[in-house]
Amino acid sequence: MAAGGDAMSGAMLEAHVVVRREGFVLDAEISASAGEVVAVMGPSGAGKSTLVSVIAGLSPLSDGAVRVAGEVVSSPRAQVTPQRRGVVLLGQEPHLFPHVSARDNVAFGMSAPDGRARAAARVERRSRAERALAEVGLAGVGHRRPAELSGGQQQRVALARALATVPRVLLLDEPFTALDPVTVADLRRMLAERLRAAGTTAVFVTHDVVDAVAVADRLVVLEAGRVTQSGAVREVLTTPATDFVAALAGVNRAAGRVEDGVWAADRLRLPAPSSVEGDAAALIPIGAVRLDAADAGVAGPGSIDGVATWSARVERIEATPSGARVHTASPAIVCELTVAQMLAAAIAEGDRVVLSVDTADVRIAAA
Repeated sequence: MAAGGDAMSGAMLEAHVVVRREGFVLDAEISASAGEVVAVMGPSGAGKSTLVSVIAGLSPLSDGAVRVAGEVVSSPRAQVTPQRRGVVLLGQEPHLFPHVSARDNVAFGMSAPDGRARAAARVERRSRAERALAEVGLAGVGHRRPAELSGGQQQRVALARALATVPRVLLLDEPFTALDPVTVADLRRMLAERLRAAGTTAVFVTHDVVDAVAVADRLVVLEAGRVTQSGAVREVLTTPATDFVAALAGVNRAAGRVEDGVWAADRLRLPAPSSVEGDAAALIPIGAVRLDAADAGVAGPGSIDGVATWSARVERIEATPSGARVHTASPAIVCELTVAQMLAAAIAEGDRVVLSVDTADVRIAAA
């Protein structure tokens, strides 16, 4: 059973999606309460896009069911058409109509006010579309066609159009992938504001953990077709149950064993709480690990004045914008160095190094 499973009662969205394909099975449960934003993360090929495609009604399921506001919209025996289920999918491409203005793109999905003549209804929709564009930061550009807008502006138009339909559930499948970091930061802030203001229930598939932290209430982690962890975003990131989640959180998750109050894995020894015994994981923030020397002059593992020290072999050096990440083995631990630290250490792959960490920065969790 996945850690921290979803509560499935009283939800706007309740989905148990089972899709069987050759060489792959997706079997995942996800729910979202009214007005809740749920982020879905996982490695490539985990089944994230398949999950939202089934919820949107674009792909069939093999077993299970999808309910929106209590109504079954997908099952092996029945399928409500995408247009009738009150679910809108916004993906990496905005898919705007190129031949009409941004304003008319947004107005397209709006229902006409009851009891109005056709001309009056058209004027009303266009006025509402202008307001919707202003709400996503595009006041005054409603007359422009998509080709006259930047990629970020086009995604804003697509979001305004999606929200203008007042969907019961909005599905966002990596909508920022094709955009530059500065544009993404602006759109992320705007998206969070608009979803909260509209009270929209949303499922947000993303590869960027900042999206989950900034926009979502809960995080669901999907790995190899299964939910491996779910819960409040900060809770999941501070208690990673898998190596993938640990990597998202910037934490080393080293497997080891606790005996007599000491956690051990190869050359690393750490004090463990009395409540933990047997198989356990050491959760060590990457930023807390120090590379103290390029000469393995330490005869063995040690712990002095709350600092654990051990020697390890460098397996890989990964360049980063600020310096490098040094990957070591036995156990697998990563540390970060600045450019100046890299130059001073003068290390290469295959070298043995000495690492240290303040034991106060380490959490030991039962496996």
